[in-house]
Amino acid sequence: MQNARDRLLLAAAELLENGGSVSTRAVCERAGVQAPTLYHHFGSKQGLIDAVANHGFTQYTAIENSGDPRHDLREGWDRHVRFGLEHPSFYGLLYGRAEPGKPCAVTAPAHAALRERFTAAAAQGLLKVPAADAAEQVLAANVGITLTLISQPEPDFGLSERVREAALAGVLHTPSADAPATRASAALRLRALVDDDPAGLSPGEHALLGELLDRLAR
Repeated sequence: MQNARDRLLLAAAELLENGGSVSTRAVCERAGVQAPTLYHHFGSKQGLIDAVANHGFTQYTAIENSGDPRHDLREGWDRHVRFGLEHPSFYGLLYGRAEPGKPCAVTAPAHAALRERFTAAAAQGLLKVPAADAAEQVLAANVGITLTLISQPEPDFGLSERVREAALAGVLHTPSADAPATRASAALRLRALVDDDPAGLSPGEHALLGELLDRLAR
C-alpha cells in the first residue's frame, strides 16, 4: 500500500499529465489526504510540483556510461526528446517557467549529467570547447528541438537527428586516426584528467593549473 507521500506524488503527476487543475484541494482529494499532510511532506503545493517534476526528470537522465561519449550523448539527446514527447505536461513544467537570471533547480540534474558526458569526451581528446560550454550549447539545442517536436502534429524525428548531429559537430572533433591533437583539445583533455585525479597537487596548485589550462583551451 502506498504511503501518503507517494499518493500525493502520484495524484499530482496524474493531474499534470491529464491537464487538470493542480490545486491543493484537487491533489489532496485525489490522494485521499488532508492539506496538512501535503504541507508536512512538501512544504507547499509548489514543493510538491517540483518533487513530481524532479522525479520524472531524473528517470531519463540516468544513462550508463558505455565508454563511447558520442554514443552516450546521442542516446541522452534521443531520450530527452522521447521524454518530452511522452510527457508534454511534465516537460512544459520543467522548461516552460524560466525566470530572468534564475537557473531552474529542477532541471539542474540534466545539466550536470551533460557536463559529466562532455568531461568524459574531453578525457578522450574529443572536445573543441570546455565541457561547461559544450553542455550549455547542446542542452539549449536539445530543449529547443523537443519543444518544436511537441508542437508538431507529427513529430519530425529526422529534424531532431539533424539538429543533434549539428549540435555535436559544433563541440566535438570529427573522429580521425590521423587528425593531430590541437593545443585546445590537449588542454581540455589534461584538464579533465587532472580533475578526475588531482593526486599530488595542493588545492592551490590544482586551481592554478585549472586556470592555465582553461586559458589554453580557449
